[in-house]
Amino acid sequence: MSSVDSAVVTRPSLQQLLALAMPVVISRSAQVVVGVTDAIMVGKLGETALAATTTAGMNTFNILVFPMGVVFVVQSFAAQLTGRGDVHGARRYGWYGLLLALLTQVACLAAIPFVDDAVAVLDYTGDVKALMATYLAARLTTGGAAIGLEALGAWFGGLGNTRLPMFAQVLAMVLNVGLNWVFIYGNLGAPALGVQGAAIASAASTLIAFLALATCFVVGVGAPRPEGERKPLAMPEFLRLLRFGVPSGFNWFIEFLAFSFFVNAVLPVLGTQTIAALMSVLQLNSVAFMPAFALASAGAIFVGQAIGADRRDDVPRTVALAMGAAAGWMGLVGLVYLVAPRIFMGPFVADNATPEAAEAFISLGARMLMLSCLWQLFDAASMVIGEALRAAGDTLFTFVSRFAVAWLVFVPGVWFTIRHAGGDEVAAVLWLAGYLALLSVALALRFRSGRWRHITLTEEVVV
Repeated sequence: MSSVDSAVVTRPSLQQLLALAMPVVISRSAQVVVGVTDAIMVGKLGETALAATTTAGMNTFNILVFPMGVVFVVQSFAAQLTGRGDVHGARRYGWYGLLLALLTQVACLAAIPFVDDAVAVLDYTGDVKALMATYLAARLTTGGAAIGLEALGAWFGGLGNTRLPMFAQVLAMVLNVGLNWVFIYGNLGAPALGVQGAAIASAASTLIAFLALATCFVVGVGAPRPEGERKPLAMPEFLRLLRFGVPSGFNWFIEFLAFSFFVNAVLPVLGTQTIAALMSVLQLNSVAFMPAFALASAGAIFVGQAIGADRRDDVPRTVALAMGAAAGWMGLVGLVYLVAPRIFMGPFVADNATPEAAEAFISLGARMLMLSCLWQLFDAASMVIGEALRAAGDTLFTFVSRFAVAWLVFVPGVWFTIRHAGGDEVAAVLWLAGYLALLSVALALRFRSGRWRHITLTEEVVV
């Protein structure tokens, strides 16, 4: 057995799970800080700027979520090949991830001229749409870097190294906060660009962090040194990555497309204040989402390495361990939101808001934040089981289940409730909770069926 094989853990303890997850928690929390900081700093300019920045940031994510979902599978291949002891094979999939990032950058640059026309069809006020278009165009200039950062983070994570991607994400966070201060408000002699400044700060910080992590990958920092004969990159392997990655990409894309439809086509009838309050609530919920997703990702790494080492019987225990940790975290955050919701909404109030307007905004947001406690445990279940199935290569079922629940249940249900039955923000939040509940049940039944045990993700490719 090679040294790589001996380092593989297929039955992790809670301490080992947390040790692997903690850097991912910090990485994802850093991403949360970026979104929350953007919202808070731009929120000082007024509700219009806050609504434009948060919705444009969400729409930027919706545009990039498909290639992001595809490169997440890089972790599955890297983990299984690491479990098998194939260091060369695992490294090739890092390069395939970078190739997908390059293709994404080309697509983003080609899409920039069409941003204004795309935003024009949305049902927002004219000033919100103008600011959204400016934000989107700036963010797309480094869309490929965002995907490259995720691809290399997934690759290093598959090897069991979650610290190096953490440093890259923390670097992006620090740069983003500093550049926000410069470009939003016009400090250090820079022009005060407001919403556009927030986008420029995010784009620049993402590019710098990606270049730092890519340098580590190319030089070989933080990864086992390959020994023996090295095979060249092979098109059959890249196509195999796409075979499992495309359903994974659609899995994320159709879910966030449904959410984008919810925000862009359903919520506008509730008014700008409701949009700003709900988007602020969702930014706060991402504080709970990202650490739980990190625990799910850490569990998925152990699942992938166990499958690569042909120890599938160890997988259910790992999933149960990750589920307990993620549910404990989500439950704790939900309890905090339930006890003191108004405290969390205060930072999002505009500086120029009247006392009456500030009270209305905080009360509205606090009510929705308390209701969001309904979906915390369901969110944990869907993340942990979905990531475990992805690590096993069961990406097609997760795509089909998310499509069915999102587009056959959630979208028509929330559309009718809000647009035709006179539902308010409470109904909107309840539909979000119902969606996550149905999805978690579908994924849990799939995992219990054991179909994932018979999927072959990696295979020898003749070059």
